Amino acid sequence: MAYSEDHIALAAEYALGTLDAAERAQVETMMAVDMEFATLVQAWEFRLGPLNQMVGLVEPRPELWERIKAEIARLRAFAESAPPAEPVAVAEAPVIAVHRDPAPPEGSPVAAEALPIEAAPVEAPEPEVAAVAATRSASAAHEIANDDANVVRLSSKVRQLRAVANIMTALAAVLLALVGVQVYRPDLLPQPLRPKPRIQTVEVKVPVAQPSAQFVALLQKDAASPAFILTVDAASKSYTVRRVGAAPEPGKSFELWLVSDKLQKPRSLGVIGGSDFTSRPVLSSYDADTVSRATYAVTVEPEGGSPTGQATGPIVFTGKLIETVPPAR
Repeated sequence: MAYSEDHIALAAEYALGTLDAAERAQVETMMAVDMEFATLVQAWEFRLGPLNQMVGLVEPRPELWERIKAEIARLRAFAESAPPAEPVAVAEAPVIAVHRDPAPPEGSPVAAEALPIEAAPVEAPEPEVAAVAATRSASAAHEIANDDANVVRLSSKVRQLRAVANIMTALAAVLLALVGVQVYRPDLLPQPLRPKPRIQTVEVKVPVAQPSAQFVALLQKDAASPAFILTVDAASKSYTVRRVGAAPEPGKSFELWLVSDKLQKPRSLGVIGGSDFTSRPVLSSYDADTVSRATYAVTVEPEGGSPTGQATGPIVFTGKLIETVPPAR
């Protein structure tokens, strides 16, 4: 059976629960006598039923019940304190006694003058007047019927628009909830509804490390017998010593010293020669000019280095730095 838009709107509003008591009673009566209409209502309940599952319960605040009880108590106290209504006294109509005089004797002047009084005849309305009155009555009844029909149509249109508005509001709420779940909890959605991961490629430009200045020195006794190769990194202020041909005496150690005119006395850079390579970052306390222009000397000290912090043994190897890699410009 094909139903009108009004019937479909009633079924949808019944499923949403937006009808008043009279309209709900009308829909329930229609469902009781029309199984197809009951099926239509069940279909709308199936479509809109998931909305109830997506909306959580909202518990009223604890003070709401206290406010309701206080209002009931206030109204009850007001009703009890109001004075009772006084009965309205209805004045009785005065009784007028009518005394009839005895009939005058026959032949008296009063009796002779008494004449019978006849009621004036009532004239019937003319046919034209009656027709006009009937026409006016029919026209007024027709206008009242038209007004009632307009009111019924307007009420039906309002109900239909209200049903459409409720359905659109419900659909908007569903879409809003779906978007929120997609953004914050996509794992709760089935796989087809989950948003696709977005891959963004970011190009990061890493600055190319510029080479720092490098210095090297041959620590030797003479040009024919190099003992150590000293390499200095200007950026890290560290040095590396490569042992070439020097071998310490038993119980003795080689110790490296930095000698500069800017310093009052030679500064120890530590014991070297214990292994093929020795590296230490000990040049950070000196400026670049001092490091590059200083003379580097090697002395023979007791095993483990000078006990006094000053050179105690003879100087056996010396050398000065030369720049092998210029600094970046």
